Amino acid sequence: MQTLALNSRSLADLWALGKPKVVSLIVFCAAVGAAMAQPQWHDLPQLTLALVGIGLIAMGAAAMNCLFERDKDANMRRTQARPLVRGVVGTREAAVYAGALTLGGTWLLLVFANPLATWLTLATCFGYAVVYTRWLKPATPQNIVIGGAAGAMPPILGWAAASGHVTAEATVLFLIIYTWTPPHFWALALYRKLDYAKAGLPMLPNTHGNEFTRLSILLYTFVLAAVTLIPFALSCSGWLYLAAALWLNGGFITRAWQLNRNYSDEAARALFFFSIRYLSWLFGALLVDRLATLFLF
Repeated sequence: MQTLALNSRSLADLWALGKPKVVSLIVFCAAVGAAMAQPQWHDLPQLTLALVGIGLIAMGAAAMNCLFERDKDANMRRTQARPLVRGVVGTREAAVYAGALTLGGTWLLLVFANPLATWLTLATCFGYAVVYTRWLKPATPQNIVIGGAAGAMPPILGWAAASGHVTAEATVLFLIIYTWTPPHFWALALYRKLDYAKAGLPMLPNTHGNEFTRLSILLYTFVLAAVTLIPFALSCSGWLYLAAALWLNGGFITRAWQLNRNYSDEAARALFFFSIRYLSWLFGALLVDRLATLFLF
């Protein structure tokens, strides 16, 4: 019984290493991208397995991120409970786990999707785990802006898995997440400013100050609001999505405006968590709008 408990804890720690909550949003955005590509219903089982492959590679990249940043994570309250920091998962175990996830996901994509989706997903993995984590994050306060390209890839990956190609419409979905990423992470960086300073990471509030960061967040929310209207302008979505986008953008801009006018850690934290709901609901609205178009009109 004790061995079983230890094994269960070990599995739970390995599972946590792959950041499953973050990956669930990645897979959801990829699934929306796939749905927007209008796949055939008989392709749904294969597409589901391809999305599992994307999720496995994303978890592998997350595990690599934890492996590479374990020393910095030890200096940050937000990340001190991660398995590698606590020593409950060794570096060799983490490396093997990350490699197994990546190989498993690659196999699923090669078998059930296509080479384009496979190579794009692997490139995204490299972009996040190596280019962003190892090079950009410790080097420049624009790390999120540049490295955000890797985090914005899920809808393109889903689109490619479903159709075998990438279109202008898929790129618009990429742009939505790309413009969402800076205000999302800068809100976190504001109320975790001391953490990032201890870790020696040049996040925008630490290099340019709170006031500049708050203004940057506000300006990006206006850009984001404009970008989210493009799917409707290109007739990729209908009025249902437009209504949801306008409502969500109103909430994001209002919160960013209030944060810029009267700063508090609580307001920054609230904006950060709202931004997660914002992206989930926005892509959910895209999916519901597409399904409504297919079945009702």
